[in-house]
Amino acid sequence: MGSTAHHGGEGVGRRDLIKRSAALGLVAAPAMGLLSACASGGGGTNADEGNTKGKATKDNPFGAKSGSKLDVVVFKGGYGDDYAKAWEADFSKKLGITSTHTGTQEITGKLQPRFNAGNPPDVVDDSGAQQIKVDVLYKNGSLLDLSAVLDAPSVDDPGKKVRDTLIPGTLDPGIQEGKVVALNYIYTVWGLWYSGKLFKQKGWTPPKTWDDFLAICQDAKKQGIGGLAHQGKYPYYINVAIMDMIAKKGGIDAVKAIDNLDPKAFVGSDAAQAGIEAIYEVVEKGLLMPGTNGLTHTESQTRWNQYKAAFITCGSWLENEQLKQTPTDFDMKFLPMPLLPGSKMPFEAIRAGSGEPFIIPAKAANLPGAQEFMRRMLSKEWATLFAKEANSLTILQDGVDPSVKLRPGTQSTVEASKAAGSNTFRYLYPDWYSEMDTAIQNASNELMAKRIQPKEWLKRCQAAVDKQAKDPASKKNRHE
Repeated sequence: MGSTAHHGGEGVGRRDLIKRSAALGLVAAPAMGLLSACASGGGGTNADEGNTKGKATKDNPFGAKSGSKLDVVVFKGGYGDDYAKAWEADFSKKLGITSTHTGTQEITGKLQPRFNAGNPPDVVDDSGAQQIKVDVLYKNGSLLDLSAVLDAPSVDDPGKKVRDTLIPGTLDPGIQEGKVVALNYIYTVWGLWYSGKLFKQKGWTPPKTWDDFLAICQDAKKQGIGGLAHQGKYPYYINVAIMDMIAKKGGIDAVKAIDNLDPKAFVGSDAAQAGIEAIYEVVEKGLLMPGTNGLTHTESQTRWNQYKAAFITCGSWLENEQLKQTPTDFDMKFLPMPLLPGSKMPFEAIRAGSGEPFIIPAKAANLPGAQEFMRRMLSKEWATLFAKEANSLTILQDGVDPSVKLRPGTQSTVEASKAAGSNTFRYLYPDWYSEMDTAIQNASNELMAKRIQPKEWLKRCQAAVDKQAKDPASKKNRHE
């Protein structure tokens, strides 16, 4: 999820992501009453089609029409929106299609009335704390099935389909009932972050075990520095740490148990118990950065940039989001979650995958233009434009021109991804079940504030899983 409350980015849900990203969907679920009024019907036939359909050619397979207009709305969070402006300028230059551009964090506020009235934009980066949840849009028939874009020829190699040029697994979070209806465009890694400069000054070695992590937090506390900072007003972020601990302790089976709504996903899971007890130890021993529970994402992150905490949890939009607040010699670094004893995954394992969902509404006025725009998003030229403007990677394999110099934080995520290899994991429940995700976040918020203990957290999370499992629609999703 992109994020300025990436949140996935949502993450988010980033990403307020992730989220954003990513994620990445972030936190507060929009009022369900509003959403149930979503315009339905997903056929994609519209009155304007005659004005927007041009001649299909090898280089323009959807027949995007020169002289037509494209309405683009982008979540202006952790990644900003300069990348989209660069895309739109290139689109206009090459195809003669001009764009109306909106960069905003108020996705629901600005777009819900348009979906309700049946005149949505053509392309939307649907992310941030005010994201319109993808599962809700899908249920209301408001999203275009993106298979035609994914099966179109790649811009870089017309002999390949677009889908065959993407990092494996990155389409998964955008799947609802077997259809890809959201393109999670940004390749995000989630975990801990620290300052290379601060660690060098203090003689700290980046920890690989949970005990070593706690030792650094305790040393930091003695020196008047917080141990762990988190973006307290958006519990999406502390769930990065909690859910990573559970995954690394219990392995991919622990991830699948939660995604697949297992009756022992939380209560009765040794991995879930060990993970939440470890995080609670940080709270109980007073190792959180003072005040972090009451801060927004940017407030916490800025204090971390001021060396007021050793670690912070976030996704890889962090560097771009904090560009203005980060001292030039800060040396931002990414760290996979340290390991509990007896963990099934190695230290190098990371939560990685795609965040920042881009959607094409089914009732978009310029469907050919929107589909061609998305096809070009998955070209090396546009992926490189994104890396330059947003300091992050996309889901396109080897998508960045090697001559582009990346910032230290982004470079460290590239190295972490290489070190992880196939040891990556990704939870799908936030994309499938936004209500359950919110309930788990709310439980984490209570735990971090010491209003509940780990046992109650497990109980509340299991109740959210059990409630979701009763919904017959949940049988259509399965993390294999």
